[in-house]
Amino acid sequence: MITMVDKNRILISYYRESENISSISCRLKISRQTVRKYIFEHEDLYGKEQAKLQIENGLSSKPKYDSSGRLKRRLTDEVSESILKCLSENKEKRSKGLHKQQMKKIDIYEYLLEQGYNIGYTTVCNYIRGLVKSEKESFIKQLYSPGDAAEFDWGDVKLYIAGKLLTLNMAAFTSAYSNHRWAKLFYRQDTLAFSQSHIDYFEYLQGAHRELVYDNMRVAIRKFVGHNIKEPTIALLELSNYYKFDFRFCNIRKGNEKGHVERSVEYVRRKSFSRNLDFKDISEANLHLLKVLNNLNNKGQQLSENKTANELFEDEKKHLYQTNIPYKCFAEDYAKVDKYSVIILFGNRYSVPDFLVGKLLEVKIFAEKIDIYYNKEFVCSHVRNYGAHAWVLDINHYLTTLSRKPGALKGSLVFSQVEEKVKNLYNDYFTDDSRGFIELLKYCKDKNIDFDMLEKAIEKLKQISPLDINKDKILMIIDKNKSPETKQDTDSETYKFAQTMLNELTTIFN
Repeated sequence: MITMVDKNRILISYYRESENISSISCRLKISRQTVRKYIFEHEDLYGKEQAKLQIENGLSSKPKYDSSGRLKRRLTDEVSESILKCLSENKEKRSKGLHKQQMKKIDIYEYLLEQGYNIGYTTVCNYIRGLVKSEKESFIKQLYSPGDAAEFDWGDVKLYIAGKLLTLNMAAFTSAYSNHRWAKLFYRQDTLAFSQSHIDYFEYLQGAHRELVYDNMRVAIRKFVGHNIKEPTIALLELSNYYKFDFRFCNIRKGNEKGHVERSVEYVRRKSFSRNLDFKDISEANLHLLKVLNNLNNKGQQLSENKTANELFEDEKKHLYQTNIPYKCFAEDYAKVDKYSVIILFGNRYSVPDFLVGKLLEVKIFAEKIDIYYNKEFVCSHVRNYGAHAWVLDINHYLTTLSRKPGALKGSLVFSQVEEKVKNLYNDYFTDDSRGFIELLKYCKDKNIDFDMLEKAIEKLKQISPLDINKDKILMIIDKNKSPETKQDTDSETYKFAQTMLNELTTIFN
């Protein structure tokens, strides 16, 4: 490649040293055609008479190349099709309201590398820039000390949960010093979710920053007093008092005042959910989000001497306020148990043990679960449902009633909600013995026997008596497999009958 230095040497040698073209070509190891080209270009521009006088102007211009006919060796048709496919998916996302989860140029470039294409980031950017217009946002760099501040913000994420498109809310935290990121998805952007996100974040860090920065969100600001004074919510005050952090609010419409998290919400959402949109439930989506965050926090940062956020956070960790017991934030309510042994909360129904029908229960409502108490004693817990008119049932709560009405099991709503492996157990061995199936579940519940132990007992029984598997034989195997330290209920009729059958089967097997 010919540089400006080479061009200067050609012109100086020809005009000032009166060296001929062949000599210049030989000495500089540049083809005669190239040497002649730059001399003729200079003379065409200024004329032969003025070329020597105007040599200074020729020296100040770079060599020019005609690249209009040059082929793009790496931007092949396959690469172009892949880029156009990504841009088409972005367009489809915009039509569905998923514009915040589009793939940016860097995401498309990383996608192409994953597909095995050897291409440069600049080539990808130039090609996309020729197809679409892009806008850039400006941020102001700030300096922070370790443990000084963390910034919080909400961001909405649209995902398919169990096949249904839902708009979820992502609580995002970013440490101002280390740029360490953490986020979690919630169904709502309410006070309970706001508090729970802080509790989970501080528990994850095992400490709290000296200051947290918020914008003008309703869950953080109770009301405006005058033009600049903002009164915090009770939830924020309680968190601040418990975790000993100060807080600061941005000016209205001044997102650049917390540029770390403004950038993080968009960045984390795009990296996590621009390609992965389908999840079984919100827990699976949060596990995926946490995995992506860990990868992002392990990437080197150019502005921090290529140190990762996790490495910088290790230095920052010792400056955080240490907390041992997480704060608990919940709302309290009361609910009466109806004839279906459920309580109604926000339009949804949650089951409780059937002996509590007609009782008034105390309910503690968290962002992600509800805990139920009777006479100050814990009864049960459910994952909170954010649907409408949903029934959340646990078959263990109905075993007493079902033992009296075994025929009601197969067509019941509670049976439709049990795990698939429990349904398979019923369909494989108990379709004609609902009572035996219910007694088996009740025994396992009373003795704290998990389903894995139950499955192992069935597998062992298949080896001994594969054609005749019933409740009594399964219980017999379970009792035999129990550790010696486990106390047996030797006075029960079930145990005595099972022991008799065990002895008979042992004799036959031997």
